[in-house]
Amino acid sequence: MACAPPQFCGGALFYFTFLYFYYIILHMKTADKWQDYKILATGDGMKLERWGDVVLLRPDPQVIWRSSRDLYSYEGINAVYRRSSKGGGGWEYRRPMPEEWVVTYRDLKFIVKPMGFKHTGLFPEQAANWDGMRALIERRRQSDPAGQVKVLNLFAYTGGASVACAKSGALVTHVDAAKGMVERAGRNARLSGIESGIRYIVDDCFKFVKKEIRRGNRYDGIIMDPPSYGRGPGGEMWKIEDDIFDFVASCAQVLSDKPLFVLINSYTTGLQPTVLKNILTLAFKGAGGTTEAYELGLPTEEGICLPCGASGLITFE
Repeated sequence: MACAPPQFCGGALFYFTFLYFYYIILHMKTADKWQDYKILATGDGMKLERWGDVVLLRPDPQVIWRSSRDLYSYEGINAVYRRSSKGGGGWEYRRPMPEEWVVTYRDLKFIVKPMGFKHTGLFPEQAANWDGMRALIERRRQSDPAGQVKVLNLFAYTGGASVACAKSGALVTHVDAAKGMVERAGRNARLSGIESGIRYIVDDCFKFVKKEIRRGNRYDGIIMDPPSYGRGPGGEMWKIEDDIFDFVASCAQVLSDKPLFVLINSYTTGLQPTVLKNILTLAFKGAGGTTEAYELGLPTEEGICLPCGASGLITFE
């Protein structure tokens, strides 16, 4: 929204403009410390990315603007993900490339492998959350060297957050319904020099949390990356709009008496950051702490920031 200098604006209009700027600009956390990952260009529903030495062109639902150049003609592209008019899609390989390779973020290493439905096995924007969680864990361990920090990572996928937390000394329980993704998480951990400290569980996350409640197990940190839609190993259906609040409320029952954080990530475009903040505020009412919500973003070489979903976070220190 354009606005003349403050002296020419009505007070209410200027105040609204300021709040709009504050919310949109300052409430985004940007993963801008990558060296092995970069977004080269965006436009027309696609993003051109460099993962180490490999260049991929993939769809992105947030990219609704026009491209300043023909992304498909970029000379260095190794593979393009093309959608099918019948649904789904597949990779079109243009140049020789490894089946999988490794990228580095700080002291962490991750396998990258083009998979079905345009995925690569890693969400680089989550590095902004990894850094924040690691700082909380490290401060707790410095203040209480003899204590343990237990973290529960739900819908944990290939283990980006699990590896990050374990690298800073947390004991992590990693839960995902897909056996192949859990196995990949183990490989990522070993690549990062983590041989112990992560417990890997293949299970439906809702069922696992209920079992942990009955067993009386508690965690200082809880992370969840629920999918928009999903199906558990026993055929259980998950739809985020219908199930997320009850699931988060159940997780409140496995939070320890001296918690560190609770983090929800959402890639569903219809869930705004404030929705996640409201869910956390209501589900963890009485637990104390400070609740915030924000967009996650990745910088691009075009000088813009690509939004990559939203997070809600409660911190207790």
